[in-house]
Amino acid sequence: MKKAAVLLFAFVLSISAFSQGYAPGDEAIDFKLKNIDDSYVSLKDYDSAKGFIVIFTCNHCPYAVAYEDRIIALDKKFKKSGYPVIAINPNDPVAYPSDSFEKMKERASEKGFTFPYLFDETQEIAKTYGATKTPHVFLLQKEKSKLVVKYIGAIDDNYQDSEAVKEKFVENAISSIVDNKDVAVNSTKAIGCSIKWKK
Repeated sequence: MKKAAVLLFAFVLSISAFSQGYAPGDEAIDFKLKNIDDSYVSLKDYDSAKGFIVIFTCNHCPYAVAYEDRIIALDKKFKKSGYPVIAINPNDPVAYPSDSFEKMKERASEKGFTFPYLFDETQEIAKTYGATKTPHVFLLQKEKSKLVVKYIGAIDDNYQDSEAVKEKFVENAISSIVDNKDVAVNSTKAIGCSIKWKK
């Protein structure tokens, strides 16, 4: 009985830690997910990258749609500096058929995505990272063999109007890293639709 209680306590602790996801300063795991061109993409594939703008997003969410052009702009601006966008769709396509893998291909083609758009079919990566919304950003920095989380949260402070943005959280964080400065704002609240988890 005592042994069972200890095992249950350990299990609850592991689930609790798992559900919390990452915080700034944590080491992130790499992954291998299917891209819209049917290839598999890992962060280790990017030898020359200095870091990554990992964004959990999807097709149907109006917040995600509102940010698509800005996500493309982030990739175009920072990929040449070594910080490419890696977009990941974590949603359950059974709950939202518009987030299916085939619909991902269609959306990427329509919008002219310049970055990988990966399908987190098991939702393991979203859960491990602690993503809860679409979009939800995790800015990673390569430090030797590690991927260190430098910023988590929203892309900027105004999803409705890109012209009214006052704080560009992701851009500011990357600029600080490039200038060898601490990221002043390393965490914000992600604004978007809740991730559609499998039942």
